[in-house]
Amino acid sequence: QVQLVESGGGLVQSGGSLRLSCAASTTVFRVFAMAWYRQIPGKQRELVAGITADSVTYYADFVKGRFTISRDNTEKMVYLQMNSLKPEDTAVYYCNADGWVVGSIFRPGEHWGQGTQVAVSS
Repeated sequence: QVQLVESGGGLVQSGGSLRLSCAASTTVFRVFAMAWYRQIPGKQRELVAGITADSVTYYADFVKGRFTISRDNTEKMVYLQMNSLKPEDTAVYYCNADGWVVGSIFRPGEHWGQGTQVAVSS
């Protein structure tokens, strides 16, 4: 059983920054591809950023240059540094584990965290 616990969400003004963290409880974390997804009310969940076991990163176009995903295999953590936040970044952000890459598309794995709310005020 893989458990993922997100933290770091909150309310921030437009242009501000937040750092999301995801703690994973699995002995095989280092072989997992990890990712952050987000869901805006009324919309489908969408990929924000992914990072493979080899630390190859993938970003949605709408966050390129603003967000950075990283991982710490020793601590079994994955992070999402979010800079230059915009009101349209307001969403629930979910950590995902054990995804895979098909071509240039990052696919979600079966393990999800409970989500953390990010709200950006204008």
